[in-house]
Amino acid sequence: MSQAIYPGSFDPVTRGHLDIIRRASKLFDHLTVVVAHNLSKPGGMFTVEERVQMLRRCTENLPNVSVDVCDGLLADYVRKNGANVVVKGLRAMSDFEQEFQQALTNKNLYPEMETLFISSAVEYTFLSSSIVKQVCSLGGDVTDFVPPEVREEIINRIQNRS
Repeated sequence: MSQAIYPGSFDPVTRGHLDIIRRASKLFDHLTVVVAHNLSKPGGMFTVEERVQMLRRCTENLPNVSVDVCDGLLADYVRKNGANVVVKGLRAMSDFEQEFQQALTNKNLYPEMETLFISSAVEYTFLSSSIVKQVCSLGGDVTDFVPPEVREEIINRIQNRS
């Protein structure tokens, strides 16, 4: 059985994330979406558990997708869970340098691990969780940016924190 891991902070989940999840789920028997603690983005708008619950609601129609949490090194998580492929979405060349560096680091930590880069769909190349938070906090419409299953939750949280 082929299985892959799609890690990210997903703070909050976007339509771009879901596009990568749907496409990757067609390539593997099982895909685990992993909410990872991102040390370069401390705090976060949503708790890890809230992100997990949002992702579960958004992927419940994908039977070969599960959602989990990673508290440590991604390479250790991948090894422990019997996977050897990590999926990463790339929006633009600016994403590639950091993602490539992470892929090489993970390969060094777990040589059996491969990283598969999936290019973002054109309509999501501009989209990030940071953009969602910025637009929403300023009262903009994020309907086209976030999944309908979690739209109201995202809007309520962001606009009530601003």
